[in-house]
Amino acid sequence: MTLQSDRPVLPPLARALGFAGLLPQLAVVTILIGGGPDVRFTALSVGYGYAALIFSFLGGVWWGLGAMGGSRTPGWVWVASVAPSLLALATAWPWATGGTWPGPSMIVLGLCLMGSVLVDLRLAGLGLTPGGWIALRAPLSVGLGLLTLTAGLL
Repeated sequence: MTLQSDRPVLPPLARALGFAGLLPQLAVVTILIGGGPDVRFTALSVGYGYAALIFSFLGGVWWGLGAMGGSRTPGWVWVASVAPSLLALATAWPWATGGTWPGPSMIVLGLCLMGSVLVDLRLAGLGLTPGGWIALRAPLSVGLGLLTLTAGLL
């Protein structure tokens, strides 16, 4: 299925699996709200790891979209593609050095995930994304970002 511009359209399965990707972080928030102190650190650790993985994954997706654009892909796309992995790694630094973690790191990741929709919007504006991309990415980025931010604040 294609749009008039011959850009492929995301299949319904992509949408279903995308939204299913919110479930792990929703479970983390649920555990943080209803669980006891004995599961708190584990829930925060899982929530942090999931947010960092997904943020890094987005960078890989952006790299792939940029690669599909070939020579018409502007240089900022390559920088934006690498930044999520580096930012996610930087948020692990407090844990590795005995600093305050994971709350502040999750707040940073939550804000970065919410902000990632801005990159998706620019990529869509360049015609590098499939049809339906923003309709999928915006609620997923904001949703996961808010869940991660919530977990970091609990």
